[in-house]
Amino acid sequence: MSYFPALKDIAEAKLTLNAITGSTPLMQNMHLSEKLGANVLLKREDLQIVRSYKIRGAYNKIRSLTEKELRAGVVCASAGNHAQGVALSCQKLGIEGTIFMPTTTPKQKIEQVRMFGKENIGIVLTGDTFDASNDEAVAYAEREHKCFIPPFDDEKIIEGQATIGVEVMQDAPGHIDYIFLPIGGGGLAAGVGSYFKQMSPDTKVIGVEPAGAASMKASLEAGKILTLGDIDKFVDGAAVKRPGTLTFDICKKVLDDIVVVPEGKVCTTILELYNKSAIVVEPAGALSIAALDFYADRIKGKNIVCVVSGSNNDITRTEEIKERSLLYEGLKHYFVIRFPQRSGALLTFVQQVLGEHDDITHFTYSKKNNREQGPALIGIELQDKNDLQPLIERMKQHGFVYEYLNNSPDLFQFII
Repeated sequence: MSYFPALKDIAEAKLTLNAITGSTPLMQNMHLSEKLGANVLLKREDLQIVRSYKIRGAYNKIRSLTEKELRAGVVCASAGNHAQGVALSCQKLGIEGTIFMPTTTPKQKIEQVRMFGKENIGIVLTGDTFDASNDEAVAYAEREHKCFIPPFDDEKIIEGQATIGVEVMQDAPGHIDYIFLPIGGGGLAAGVGSYFKQMSPDTKVIGVEPAGAASMKASLEAGKILTLGDIDKFVDGAAVKRPGTLTFDICKKVLDDIVVVPEGKVCTTILELYNKSAIVVEPAGALSIAALDFYADRIKGKNIVCVVSGSNNDITRTEEIKERSLLYEGLKHYFVIRFPQRSGALLTFVQQVLGEHDDITHFTYSKKNNREQGPALIGIELQDKNDLQPLIERMKQHGFVYEYLNNSPDLFQFII
């Protein structure tokens, strides 16, 4: 018989978690509510003690171990948030933990893991992706006879994450029409989704994945678990190549839809949350809110809950977030422009081609000997995406030969 989280087990998980963490607030967001014409409530898991919901599953799992297993110590693999949950659990319970993290993990998350785990944990950086790091961790746990704490594909992990649903139902001002849940491996969606389908079956449960790592959606559409090839690791908290076996089976039953959100849209959402609501989120933490625009027509006048899964963002990523947002919104454009090698060519471009509100944000020029033209790599930021076509027309009118890079992903990534 396949596993499905029981209400009794979710209730027991909530009691277990009361020893380490309280409930996080369910808060109406005025900006989003006015923008979408809906009552948008944010479940603020970014305000958890480890700044993400992952403490729920990690602690619930570790507390279920036997005394012998606890003495042997635990092992986990994580891009950051699960690692922090395991680290704090080890520190609070006084047990030993070994945490494997991808080499691409932001430095801020590594430091947070050390802070929460203190002397109780050791960190091993290995592999370029979560999946590679996970394979190393599993092998180490088997070799050293330690208990492996999976990030999502485990009954106790799923039941721990499901406690978010308990709190949402307790705090909601009325019937919830839609709940949006971010998906990486699927533990959160499986847990909260299963609770809602038992307690509020009319609520639409919507999963949200990043476009560059939509492994759950691909698997559900194929009717079997798939492992993706190359993935975009930008939304690192949800960049998983393969969903879990348990989570896949549960999500098949509880999800009404999955929205796939471009990474650039996630970046726009991160900036809007900060600028409009003073909320700092990591990329995975913005996923559920980023999906709302894709459901705008269906959610008008409805009660909506978005789970804000975490706030462990690295400030050094700010420029990349801004860049990806501008590109997605059609406000940043890159060209290779071949300037005639004559005096005044650049001045003509600035005075006659650039629009009144256009701004050059990147310029690299390579002067070639014995040639009539010299190539320049130029990045231009617009105030309105509709200004692009007039800009291109003015380049043609003044005889500037150009190549547009935004539509050439391989060339764009190589040059930029």
